[in-house]
Parts: sequence; C-alpha cells; structure tokens
Amino acid sequence: MCGIVAYVGPKDAAPILLEGLQRLEYRGYDSAGVVVSNRGLKTRKVKGRVADLAAVVPARFKGTLGIGHTRWATHGAPSDVNAHPHLSADERVAVVHNGIIENADELRAKLEADGVVFASETDSEVLAHLIARTVGDADSLAEAD
Repeated sequence: MCGIVAYVGPKDAAPILLEGLQRLEYRGYDSAGVVVSNRGLKTRKVKGRVADLAAVVPARFKGTLGIGHTRWATHGAPSDVNAHPHLSADERVAVVHNGIIENADELRAKLEADGVVFASETDSEVLAHLIARTVGDADSLAEAD
C-alpha cells in the first residue's frame, strides 16, 4: 500500500521525509523515493526498503521542502525507475501519486506524440508531464495560466 509524506519548513527535509517513510513501513511497499527542492529538484529512489533509500541519500541532499513516497506497484514492475517521485522532462515538477489513472495509456500516447519522453512505465508519470505543460514558462503553479 502506498504512502506519502511531505515537509515544508526551516529544517533539512530529507531526514524528516525518511523518518516519515520509515513510520509508513507497516503498510507494505516495494520501492521508496524522495525529492527535495533547493535551487532545483534532487531525487533519490530505489526498489526496496526505506533503509535502502536512506543508504543512497547523500549528506549534501539538502532542501527545506520535499515529498517522499512508498510504492506498491500497480503499473510497471517494482524498480528504481518506476519508484516515485516522478519528474517532468524539464525536471521542474515532481509528483507522487496514490491510485490508478484510468486513462493513463491515452494520456501517455498523446504526450509521446507531442515528443514527451517517459522515464518509467507508471501511470503516475503522466501527471508530472501534464502539470509541467500547464505551468509552461511560469515560475509556479500559482502563476500558470
């Protein structure tokens, strides 16, 4: 079963996110990942346990906001690349998602026809690309058309 944690505040987000993910381990999952923001997005994700994720998060993985996710695969096999968070092609948008996007294949086909290159087999990745398209050249979702 998937789980999501998030943090926004003055402290380094990564340790808080990892602790939150550890607290969700009782739910069961096959992969885990985190993203933090600090002059761009930094992502780490792994197939396996939160301890495996913590082992690949470097000391310099700093940011004061972030999201983390534990995933139970529904679309795409358990793997590092299919773990959440997913980034848009321009790496400006990161998403985690629990659930199933029923029309993901149709959305993926439309995005691929427009030149979007997908990094994973998941349905959730379409969200990152759709949100990035909506944001366009704006600096934030609030400023997007």
